[in-house]
Amino acid sequence: MTLSVVKPPTEALISDDVRNRLIRQLINEHAGMTGDEAVRIVDATVAFLKVCADNPDGHFRPSLRVDLGWHQFILNTVDYAEFCERVAGRFLHHVPEEFTPPRATRSDTAKVLAPTVDAMRAAGFTVDPELWATAESAQCSQCHAGCTNCGQGGDGDGAAAQRRTLVTMGR
Repeated sequence: MTLSVVKPPTEALISDDVRNRLIRQLINEHAGMTGDEAVRIVDATVAFLKVCADNPDGHFRPSLRVDLGWHQFILNTVDYAEFCERVAGRFLHHVPEEFTPPRATRSDTAKVLAPTVDAMRAAGFTVDPELWATAESAQCSQCHAGCTNCGQGGDGDGAAAQRRTLVTMGR
């Protein structure tokens, strides 16, 4: 009997070398991050970026954890630029929005991320509820040192500003 390994659809979008490097970098640069979490973040980041590439007029936001993966990918400038050109035909810019007054709850965050989550599902990607503030996700377990009460931090009281990021397409 032969076992076949089913790879996540995102693995076809980046090489094993780039994927493994991003995973190692996330683990090394974020205290307490597990290998499993880093793998999930890289996969979710690539899926998010593919959705952005395929929907140039969309306004999608990463979750805080996925944003860590996006930042790590951008730091690998040659690989990121090559990915953008190959997958999107243009550079996918990361344009952070300004902080807004503190008020976001976990349910507010889920609403803000819902268009992105819906687009990812429509594109055939699996959405990891621990990485995205989805309606079905339990209380967030992704907090780390310096976490804010942003609605993705698990406290739900919105005591700090939520960091929001939009993608603009090569403008």
